[in-house]
Amino acid sequence: MHSSVHRSFHTSEYQYNSNNPPWQKLLWVKQNYPDNYVDGTFLDELQRNVNVRTYDYWTMVYESGVITQHIFSVVIFIAIFIYLRQYTITGNYLIWLGSIMTGLGYLFWDLMMSKTRENYEFKCLSPILKTLTSQISDDTIWALTVCCFLANILFHDYQSKTSNNIKISGSLSTNAAVFASVLLASRLNTNLDVFGLLSFAVEWFSLFPIFRRHLKELSPRIQVSITVIMLLCSVLLFIHISKAVVFISILGFCFLTFVCPYWLIFIQKYKNEIHGPWDEARPGIQRSKRSIYRK
Repeated sequence: MHSSVHRSFHTSEYQYNSNNPPWQKLLWVKQNYPDNYVDGTFLDELQRNVNVRTYDYWTMVYESGVITQHIFSVVIFIAIFIYLRQYTITGNYLIWLGSIMTGLGYLFWDLMMSKTRENYEFKCLSPILKTLTSQISDDTIWALTVCCFLANILFHDYQSKTSNNIKISGSLSTNAAVFASVLLASRLNTNLDVFGLLSFAVEWFSLFPIFRRHLKELSPRIQVSITVIMLLCSVLLFIHISKAVVFISILGFCFLTFVCPYWLIFIQKYKNEIHGPWDEARPGIQRSKRSIYRK
């Protein structure tokens, strides 16, 4: 083994001499060995799968609720837009619904007041937003909306944090959802409907994710209950619009909740991560006091 390592790494011009001093793994010492020389202890420090984590199936099923909740929130919002466009509900009803939900959330957890100033700004801008995309075809609006909601789902902050460190979700995700809401609102018929949908969008995509994260930290049962409730709301809202969407929603829920965790655990046994003396050195940089105090 020792000689095979020597033969595989040194050049043909080098002749191994047992009288040479022992080789040291030091770059700043001039040694009588070629640059690509290693001794027989080179692979003694080999480590496999040091950072591999072991996952529990039901824990991952529980954690997947964060993803399914956010996806169903997008589905519910799209259903509400369709009902507004079909005159099934009115903008006034949506404004009252969003205000009641925000008020109840504020009473349950003293996080922030409903941003009344922004609501008034939306109300003044409703006629402008209603005609913002009047020269753009409906197909383009639907395509842009799908892209924005996909960006919202992909870049959403799914991390679980304690209630002391809760912050507003990623700006890219929130902005994509609000922009998609503006695109959809421009296809409504009245200024009141536009104002109702946009005010509901701000509450639904900005405040509701914070509230869900806080409820998750309170109790696992609440987390599971919210997931089931949002699934049922999506099914009930879309059952009169498209049964295909209902079927895809249920199928996607089962895939994300039960199949994907098992899939991840299954492929973990094929992971082969190696570490050894050839890895780059990672300097431990101490953070300055200023960066610590900023947090």
